[in-house]
Amino acid sequence: MIRSCLRSRAWAYRLRVFLVITLACLSACSWFARRPQLPNPTEIIVTGAPMGSLVFVDGLQAGQPTATSDHSQILNVAAGAHKVEIHLGDVVVYREDTYVAFGEQRVVLVLSGLNR
Repeated sequence: MIRSCLRSRAWAYRLRVFLVITLACLSACSWFARRPQLPNPTEIIVTGAPMGSLVFVDGLQAGQPTATSDHSQILNVAAGAHKVEIHLGDVVVYREDTYVAFGEQRVVLVLSGLNR
């Protein structure tokens, strides 16, 4: 009776140790796995807009009025086709249709008579 009790305790102890070691080894596998990287944001970068102009994307104002023409405006947009317009007062001085793929950056270089 005592012998069987000792065997069952020893067996239970070994089983616990085996389970702990197995779980530790399995969890260690996740320590070295690469984490997925976040995709780059989808952006339109507007460069060369005249001072005081407003940038519109798909008919909606995006960003603040341009302070200087040598600073770019970075606009986060959804992937797809977009219409970029530069308004100076009530006049559209530049218009461009562009397509931005997911995670891509598209540069819109404004070529208006005010910047040349």
